[in-house]
Amino acid sequence: MRIPLSWLREFAQVPAEATAEDVMADLVKVGFEEEEVHRPTDELTGPVVVGQVLSLVKEPQSNGKTINWCQVRVVPEGQEQTLTGDGIDPSGVQGIICGAHNFVEGDKVVVTLPGAVLPGNFRISARKTYGHLSAGMIASVRELGIGDDHDGILVLSRIGLDPEIGSDAMELLGLYDQAAEINVTPDRGYAFSIRGVAREYAHATGTSFVDPASKVSAPASLQGGYGVKLNDDAPIYGKPGCDRFVARTVRGVDASRPTPPWMSARLRLAGVRSISLPVDISNYVMLELGQPNHCYDLDKLAGDIVVRRAVAGEKIATLDDKERTLDVEDLLITDNSGAIGIAGVMGGAHTEVSDSTTNVLVEAAHFDEVSIARSRRRHKLPSEASKRFERGVDWHVASIAAQRVVDLLVELAGGTADETGTDVGTAPDAVTIDLPAGFAAARIGIDFTEEQITTSLMDLGATVEKTASGYLVTAPSWRNDLETKEDLSEEIARLVGYDNIPATLPVAPPGRGLSRSQQQKRRVVQALADAGLTEVLSYPFVSKASNDTFGVAVEGGARTALKLANPISEEHGYLRTSILPGLIEVARRNHSRGFRDLAVYEAGSVFLPGEKLGTESIPPLGIKPSDEVLDGLYDGVPHQPLHIAAVLTGHDSPAAATHTPRAWDWADALDIARLMADVLGVELVVSQGSHQAFHPGRAAQLALRSGDVVGYAGELHPKLLAAHDMPARSVALEVNVDALFDAAADVIVAKHISGFPVATQDVALVVPQDVPADSVLAALREGAGELLEDVSLFDVYAGPGIDEGKKSLAFGLRFRADDRTLTADEASEARAAAVAVAAERFGAVQR
Repeated sequence: MRIPLSWLREFAQVPAEATAEDVMADLVKVGFEEEEVHRPTDELTGPVVVGQVLSLVKEPQSNGKTINWCQVRVVPEGQEQTLTGDGIDPSGVQGIICGAHNFVEGDKVVVTLPGAVLPGNFRISARKTYGHLSAGMIASVRELGIGDDHDGILVLSRIGLDPEIGSDAMELLGLYDQAAEINVTPDRGYAFSIRGVAREYAHATGTSFVDPASKVSAPASLQGGYGVKLNDDAPIYGKPGCDRFVARTVRGVDASRPTPPWMSARLRLAGVRSISLPVDISNYVMLELGQPNHCYDLDKLAGDIVVRRAVAGEKIATLDDKERTLDVEDLLITDNSGAIGIAGVMGGAHTEVSDSTTNVLVEAAHFDEVSIARSRRRHKLPSEASKRFERGVDWHVASIAAQRVVDLLVELAGGTADETGTDVGTAPDAVTIDLPAGFAAARIGIDFTEEQITTSLMDLGATVEKTASGYLVTAPSWRNDLETKEDLSEEIARLVGYDNIPATLPVAPPGRGLSRSQQQKRRVVQALADAGLTEVLSYPFVSKASNDTFGVAVEGGARTALKLANPISEEHGYLRTSILPGLIEVARRNHSRGFRDLAVYEAGSVFLPGEKLGTESIPPLGIKPSDEVLDGLYDGVPHQPLHIAAVLTGHDSPAAATHTPRAWDWADALDIARLMADVLGVELVVSQGSHQAFHPGRAAQLALRSGDVVGYAGELHPKLLAAHDMPARSVALEVNVDALFDAAADVIVAKHISGFPVATQDVALVVPQDVPADSVLAALREGAGELLEDVSLFDVYAGPGIDEGKKSLAFGLRFRADDRTLTADEASEARAAAVAVAAERFGAVQR
């Protein structure tokens, strides 16, 4: 909403020196948002004066154009020129070249003298052209930035003005005024008017307010006017589309009269284009009072006006020269000829007021918000009227707005108003709200006094009655947003001042915070980031082939996946059952763009539908479902465990002059999986694995001590890498971390650290090729006893010196006691015991 300050000052005490910025700053205090400042003088500066054409000599040119060499008086005859500057003639008569031909000698015009600046940073100066020194410009409406008309020079007599020569044309045309633009929230439709904003400005500044509606003398009742019937046989939600229709008649108007400059200036600043005097008056009253209205050419109406719903297939030609097919929900203004307007949205072209109109029927009606909003959206017809109606208009202001239009038509268009009129409809019941005494204070957090409560509500225009329990408040007719005690509490807080509400931080109740699983997830993802991996997010929708490859370990194994009902593309038609497809695509895309060394990971849900999916019916709205119904809904939701996956390609570090980077291999993927388990205090059992997405001989199966498989790690299958244009020997892992969370202890107890030195022993064991290294490691750990602190595999060898079908596994063993320094014999004895168990189980032989 744009608010011209001169208009606002008529109804609110805005200081003379206040700027648009000052007004916006005050309105912010009562909940409005600042938008823009509109100030013509930002683009137009003087001297711009009234001049009179003394002589006009037409001079044909060689290019076929005829120019006018004009002598224009810019100071009253007999007076001296007080302006100075290069090109300003002291005699008060300027020689000016003009190419327009719509003016004659004696016309008073607007003259921009040398030194003036027009919109577009067009500077006026004396310059020689067409053989003359032209010192100034006779301006058009478009050149002054006050309209789009470019038919010729602005002749002041044609807009009803006869000012003194030399007077300030900018002041004459209202160009020193300025407008503040604010954003009005949808619940405050009353502020789409000068009436509403002036009231709010008075609230913000504590000054007085004059209601513009109180300055209009409207008849208490109207009878005998134009016939109007309200016939809504299909109300939406049971609410009639029109519950009041006021019609007034003005005869003998001269619709061709110019709109007064003060009115057109205010409309322009308010963002409304000047069209014709009757239309401008209609728009002016709408902006002033917030009540949209419409002027019909009375002589074009046929029979009574009927407000009704449209018939299927009915059409109307609207004012924008488009024929529209109507919907049965559209509320129409009709006569015997058919539809003459879409109620509250746009009038019809058939009854449009034109320059030849002499008799006008003025309409000011009250329409249902829902009906207007639906019609506006359906026909994509945003208008200033619909913007107000769909937010709510004061039912009681319709007769006042109609009278205001009538008064202006009589005053400015020379019409005569009929004493009769029409006012049909039923007033809505006033909204009364019970406000308990302490409710506002408890809700807002301020101990409001009784005076603050009653004063604030009465300033809104409400009536307040003190009761035993609090207050009985009757909301004003222009505030249809006030329906509950919560609404009233908000208004009290707003008018007392948001800045008076203390800033307090809420205290979190004990026992709240991150859940156990949230804490565990944070520890894991942070550990991966600390290890140098980069977290990414991939697309959760994948193809059927991707789910078939990654969703099950065995090729052709049973797999269920959730198909999307409306996928973006068939290539991404399923919810993922594994994170790796999206992660591999991320790595492939980065690799194709030159990023060859990658270590990326993602933590996210996978979707594993069970036998039941969805429900036969959806619970109705407005009723809390029972526990049984909610359980049924949850049973139909796919299981969504949290998985973490990682893909590593290229090398572990950048190359340097003294450093050769190492290529990622399967052991790195395995270490990352172990890292996740370690930070949760969970032990992973690693064994030779088999998964169709991984290399047949370089994949590890990851399981818990219970035997439950939780993931896989290793080198990706060469065929899969080739199909995705990925580097050979790229490695990956994926782990069901929800399973790790369930296996983790609630409290991870740190191991005791002994202060005694460690004793290290190495052993190389030859075992059959098919014996897993992890099984041998477990046997060594079991046989070494309690002195063993750690055991790790550091070498695997098969080749010369080792029998065929055998391999050598080299382990490092660390022994330490909590109460003494171990001797070499004690460490050797523990080592021998460990080897003995491995020999018994696997036939291990020391090298």
